[in-house]
Amino acid sequence: MSLASFSQQPESNPFQLTTVSEASYQMLESNQNLRKVSTLLELRQQFVIPNNGLTLGMQLIAIADYQKSTEDSKFGYLMRHPTSANQVGTSVSEAVIHSAQISLTGSLNPWLTTHLELLYNPEQSFGSGTITSLERNQIQLRRGFIVLGDLNTFPLYGAIGKMDTPFGQTGSVSPFTNSSLWHAFGGLAYGMQLGYQKNDLNISLMLVQGGSQFRAANTPVGDNTNVPSKLNNFVADINYKFPLGQQLFLQAGASYLYGSPYCQDFPVTHFNPCSKNNPAYTLYANIQYGENLYLKGGFAKTLNVWEGTHNPTPPLDIFEAAKASSMDLGGVFNFFESKKMCYSVSAEFSNFRAGAENSPWERQNQWILGLSGLYLKSSKFFIEAFHTQGFVPLNFISGSSDNNPFPPGITHSSQEANSIGILVGSQITF
Repeated sequence: MSLASFSQQPESNPFQLTTVSEASYQMLESNQNLRKVSTLLELRQQFVIPNNGLTLGMQLIAIADYQKSTEDSKFGYLMRHPTSANQVGTSVSEAVIHSAQISLTGSLNPWLTTHLELLYNPEQSFGSGTITSLERNQIQLRRGFIVLGDLNTFPLYGAIGKMDTPFGQTGSVSPFTNSSLWHAFGGLAYGMQLGYQKNDLNISLMLVQGGSQFRAANTPVGDNTNVPSKLNNFVADINYKFPLGQQLFLQAGASYLYGSPYCQDFPVTHFNPCSKNNPAYTLYANIQYGENLYLKGGFAKTLNVWEGTHNPTPPLDIFEAAKASSMDLGGVFNFFESKKMCYSVSAEFSNFRAGAENSPWERQNQWILGLSGLYLKSSKFFIEAFHTQGFVPLNFISGSSDNNPFPPGITHSSQEANSIGILVGSQITF
């Protein structure tokens, strides 16, 4: 359906059931623009999503890839959770459905909009077993929120539900792969968000349910539980876009997270309760030149050390606890643009640092080179080459206190493990 048909929406329109591929792509793509509340408000502001209607969307990502590691079953590439069940040996190749999504976006009037996404993603599921196991083949509500606001009439808005936290610049320039900064600090949580968006100034405050959230947020809620049961965590962000020329813009911003996920004591088990919160901050910036060049960079770090990164058992006890941090640098260049197709080449470096210098869990680096073609601003065909250095999984990152999963004084983290790989895929959106 043509976007031009929504350029002016009369208030008296009857209920509409529509598909808008470009809008569905912007809401469902999961690695480049992750501020979906703001994206939805902007789509409504531009009348891309009609009033008094329901917009349906669908996206399917299929990939084929090959990767090789220098150490058995230690693959640092984070787009797939490493498990010994489906990554045995030093090399892996596959051709799979990476993920499938369905979205429903409803708008009752200019200032009230709802959005939900159903996601199937066996490749990145936290379920046990292989990608054919039932526990990893579930459908989940990835995002679901209600937005109150109309940027055409008023700069303030509010949202409530399950949504991405407005912490920093966690999006990637790569056509498929998420940055390490997103894996480290990109939040997804229950909560409510308040925001101001006008004249290139954006201010966001999100109150987050405490406990261990879906991604990158954790604060103590008492009684040794990790169940989100108190509204005792929050994220604050501010950014501004500065015009530097006719087509040149600089956007800079900063965020604060009251309770990051890096708060567990030793031994670290992901999503476990914390005894105290560990705040984090981020600084970020990007440069946009016309429609062709985009450069970005960001840095995030916890304010306190992550206590669980100190293993008290010799010989690993020589490494003190460290603060967790991540950085991201990248750029993308668009070329050969036409009405139907736009080609892009991208490069990105990102890392995650979690341990003291020379510790086995000190850091994990990731380099991505990408080439893609975006068809009708909604479907993407891509190829990526990747290289990772280090293997630093969050669970038992610095070792275990008993023989489960391995003896004390031993860690499965490694600074010698390196992975290389290549991936091709398609991301089709309706």
